[in-house]
Amino acid sequence: MLNNQPMDRLIQPFQRFASREASGGILLLICTLIALIWSNINLHSYEKIWETHLIVGVQGFMLDKSLHFWVNDALMAIFFFVVGLEIKHSLIAGELASIKQASLPVMAAIGGMLVPAGIYIAMNFGTEGMRGWGIPVATDIAFSLGILALLGSRAPISLKIFLTACAIVDDIGAVVIIALFYTEAITWIYVGLGGGTLVALTLLNILGVRNIYIFIGLGIIVWISFMQSGIHSTVAGVALAATIPLNVRLVRLDLQQFVIKVKKQFKGPEGTVPRVSTTPHQNEKLEKVSNNVEHSLQRLEHSIHPWVAFGIMPLFALANAGVVIDAGFIQNVFEPVAFGIILGLVVGKPLGIFLFTWLSIRLGIGRMPEDIGWFHILGVSLLAGVGFTMSLFIADLAFVSVEYSSQAKIAILMGSLIAGLSGYFLLKLFSSNIDRS
Repeated sequence: MLNNQPMDRLIQPFQRFASREASGGILLLICTLIALIWSNINLHSYEKIWETHLIVGVQGFMLDKSLHFWVNDALMAIFFFVVGLEIKHSLIAGELASIKQASLPVMAAIGGMLVPAGIYIAMNFGTEGMRGWGIPVATDIAFSLGILALLGSRAPISLKIFLTACAIVDDIGAVVIIALFYTEAITWIYVGLGGGTLVALTLLNILGVRNIYIFIGLGIIVWISFMQSGIHSTVAGVALAATIPLNVRLVRLDLQQFVIKVKKQFKGPEGTVPRVSTTPHQNEKLEKVSNNVEHSLQRLEHSIHPWVAFGIMPLFALANAGVVIDAGFIQNVFEPVAFGIILGLVVGKPLGIFLFTWLSIRLGIGRMPEDIGWFHILGVSLLAGVGFTMSLFIADLAFVSVEYSSQAKIAILMGSLIAGLSGYFLLKLFSSNIDRS
């Protein structure tokens, strides 16, 4: 039976996305704990496995790189590709599709980037550690949504959408930061090759080409070009996502006609009792109609996202979360780099999001959803301080020094843990008080 409530149809894709992110967050946590235990039991074996080289390619063109490279520069390019797909879909047909929808989370996310970056810079100004200012800017959407999911029905759907939209804007900011501030010397001939391939992909999109394998094949050229150019190869993932077709192939049927056509698959001739099942032929026809009305971008995102959530991100955590917790652990926490990250995530993030949300509503730029209040905003602002995946990634780009890198990892883990627990318990306490009143 078809759902006749339009709102349900609108939020179902988001609910599937949030559920997958939440489940992926649990696996991410498990791999983080494994990396921590492994690196503290036997650091040599942990580092040795990720330094193992893997050769990929054909005769005359081979890439001989470490496993750490293949995870951080190759697999994470796929992660950023999916991030790019999510960004494009949100901007065109999702949470950020209109100024009215986007204004509140965009303002909140801007505050959530500026304030933590400012706190970190203030603590590290004039030192080598200032290069890590982008670390506390990011929000890990998998972990933050996973924590919010633990609250079940106590967390309104509009709050989950608000957090997701903020995290997506954060992702946009993080990608811009990586492209502009964590790019080394540029080799322009490769920039031209990668840029020219992106132009070709855009033209193919405009001309109506929908064969996804063409886009993926040319996308590999973009990735290699960016990698050789000095621009971090993960930026290629987002750039490639921008060229993926979004338009609907079924152009002659409007929504009403489509719903009528679907309904006919589930009932018999006029005057007869509706069927509760369909024949294989009717199922195939219904599936074909459904595929025709789904965006090319959505189909690709839905097919790749599970591999990213349950494969690439946990593997990234396993390869990057290993840090030794020794006698100097407490001292390292209070070093400017580590303390700046912790304060940025735990204080800067919620402060920036909360203040900019209040400012947005006060100025009439945004509108507070009806089913959430200021305690909800404060709680979700704390959850946004869970940086993890993107923070670890930026830390890897920012610091070559083992000392700074270790301090950053410790701070990201501690800051994310404090922010996540604080947000969870605040929202749980607030929800419990509402239930009792």
